[in-house]
Amino acid sequence: MPSGTKSLHFLLSALLTAVSAALLGYAMSTNWSISTMDCTGIGTNNGSAVITMGLFEGLLVRDSCPSFGSQSEFLVFTELSRITKTPIILHGLCVCLLALCLLCSVLSILISFYNSVSNPYETFMGPVGVYVCSSTSACLSLLVLIIFVLNITVTTMAEELVPSIEIIASVVLRNKTSQMQVGYFLVIPYMVLSLGAILLIYLYEHTAYTHRREQERPTEDAPKEIMMY
Repeated sequence: MPSGTKSLHFLLSALLTAVSAALLGYAMSTNWSISTMDCTGIGTNNGSAVITMGLFEGLLVRDSCPSFGSQSEFLVFTELSRITKTPIILHGLCVCLLALCLLCSVLSILISFYNSVSNPYETFMGPVGVYVCSSTSACLSLLVLIIFVLNITVTTMAEELVPSIEIIASVVLRNKTSQMQVGYFLVIPYMVLSLGAILLIYLYEHTAYTHRREQERPTEDAPKEIMMY
């Protein structure tokens, strides 16, 4: 059976990872960005179009673009499949990476629980498994943050989605401004908690290693009187 200190550290690591996975799960179900564009063209001079994007669902709100206000809900992947390929590839990559993050978090939780009640050999089922899974989660989530914001701000996804969703023509969309929403920002605490799980295991490993070194001091360090005796 593992010591109480080891069990405590691994249980806390599992708890941190479980909280992070819950945060990520909620993040994937809520809004990630809002893009606002000015709308000009036939029949409108000061209209606007606002797209609220989640990972799977979105909402388009038009104000005098070109007609009076209207709202249209849409499925993100369905609408992205109708425009240029780059946005859907990047968006799909974000979703896949987030799914891998959740998988790594689940593996990290299972390994942490296993180590809290057992003393496995130094294999992937030991602390190394937590290091690998949690660090992979942190790295992939950071990559998602970068890819998603580039897809929103650099590509013309929002400008192409507006006429595609409502099938409108003779309008020009410009002056796009984008703001990240709660779903996007929740990835940050997920990444921090994943690193926190690694830190807990590292602190235990470092303390245990130091304790072993103190107990295994070579006889050369013993007092001369003892050695002579």
